[in-house]
Amino acid sequence: MINLETHTFDEISVGYAKNFSVKITEEMLNNFANISGDFNPLHMDEQYAKTTQFKRRVCHGMLLASFFSRLLGMYIPGKFSLYFSQSLNFRAPCFIGDEITITGTVTEKHNSTKMLTLKTVISNQNENCLVDGIAKVIVRD
Repeated sequence: MINLETHTFDEISVGYAKNFSVKITEEMLNNFANISGDFNPLHMDEQYAKTTQFKRRVCHGMLLASFFSRLLGMYIPGKFSLYFSQSLNFRAPCFIGDEITITGTVTEKHNSTKMLTLKTVISNQNENCLVDGIAKVIVRD
C-alpha cells in the first residue's frame, strides 16, 4: 500500500524532495497500451523492436511520465494536490526490467496562488536521466 502524504503549503519548503522506485514490467506496457490505445510496434512487438536502433521493446514515454502523477498526488504535497501543469523532455529510452526512480524537488513556492514548482526527473538503475521536466501543483489545504 502506498502511503498518502498530507503536506500543507506552509509545511513544504524550497528544496524539499521525495523519490520512489518502480520496476518496469511487460504487464505495465500491455496495460498502458490497452488504456491509451498506443500499440505502436516499438512498444509492443519484440520482433519489430529488434530491427530498430533499440534492439528491444521500448517503454511508452507517457507511461513513464504518468509516475509524476503519483509523485504529486501521493507525496508532494499528496492529499491536497491539484496538478496544474507538467513539461516533459524524453531524454533516453526505458526498457522492460529497468528499475526507475522518480524524483521531485520543490524549486519555487508562490504564496499568492499556493502553487509549488518542482523539478521532476525519472532516472534508471544506471542513473541515466530518462525523462525530466517542470511540474506545477496547487496545494488545496
